[in-house]
Amino acid sequence: MGVWQIGTDTLAQSRFTVSALAETVANLHLLDGRAAAPGRRAHSPAQTAAYRERLAADPAVALFVRKVVRPNWMPDFMSPPPGPEDRTFHDELRSVRQTPTAVALAEVATGLGGSVPAALAVPDLPDRVAGLLDWVWCHTVRPGWPNRRRIFEADIVSRTQQISVGGWAAVLSGMRQGMRWLGDGRLQINAYENPLRDLAGAQLLFIPSTAQRGWVAWDQPHRYAVVYPCAGLLAEAEQAMAPRALGALLGPVRAGVLSQLNAPRSTTQLVALSGYGLGTVGRHLKILLDARLVQRRRSGRSVLYYRTSAGDQLVRIQTETDAPSGRRSDH
Repeated sequence: MGVWQIGTDTLAQSRFTVSALAETVANLHLLDGRAAAPGRRAHSPAQTAAYRERLAADPAVALFVRKVVRPNWMPDFMSPPPGPEDRTFHDELRSVRQTPTAVALAEVATGLGGSVPAALAVPDLPDRVAGLLDWVWCHTVRPGWPNRRRIFEADIVSRTQQISVGGWAAVLSGMRQGMRWLGDGRLQINAYENPLRDLAGAQLLFIPSTAQRGWVAWDQPHRYAVVYPCAGLLAEAEQAMAPRALGALLGPVRAGVLSQLNAPRSTTQLVALSGYGLGTVGRHLKILLDARLVQRRRSGRSVLYYRTSAGDQLVRIQTETDAPSGRRSDH
């Protein structure tokens, strides 16, 4: 099995971060029909048709996607961990575009078992792959990126809080399928028979995405990353959108905060999910507390807010009011 040796210093200095490039790679898999994440809406027929046209315009990239990009493997150069200087999608994409062609083709050969089809052995393969990723970013990720980024940031807050309560072992073992903490500084990252890899002196990153399974990435020997699925939180966020009737009753901000409390959340999580400022969220939480629609409790170092039975009933009734005729709940 694939195991990383992670010393206490490496683990202590590891960090969670958001990567626009990783999310773009996840969307490439989704566009190509390779993976469907729970809670994710499928791309529209128009987006899928445009994607097919984009591939048809570049046969080498089409072959690359068909032969090389697989759910359980992709070349390292395609999804490098973000560097400390990377702030935007195009900062991250620069690493893909600047990959030496010989390096990219060597990685392709590894994935294909030793040989590269002549149609793939083009001198500008990294630049073409970067062009495809740029297209996926512009057409499927960038329009909703601010909201998606807030949801990823909320997931990061939640997991860092879990670390303070249950430690790294609990968080790492539940992060993605096939990954678990083995103890003695050993992290199993997958079930493949690969030699143990020592991460001493390297930076370790954890990156949420909408990928169904996630993957691991590295820029040896400097940075390693675990891209893990955040699909459950995305589904929760979509399900927790405020009903229009509730917004008319309480106001859109307060209704949104109440709807997001379908599960206990901290103020920081609510700020990340809603996009409103800390003062705004805090003010509306106080009103909801005074109205006895929410309650709070302490969990470790955090204070978590949750709906009372009255709050649950109010959201449920207003959701039923929003439902189209003939589709209202009978319960």
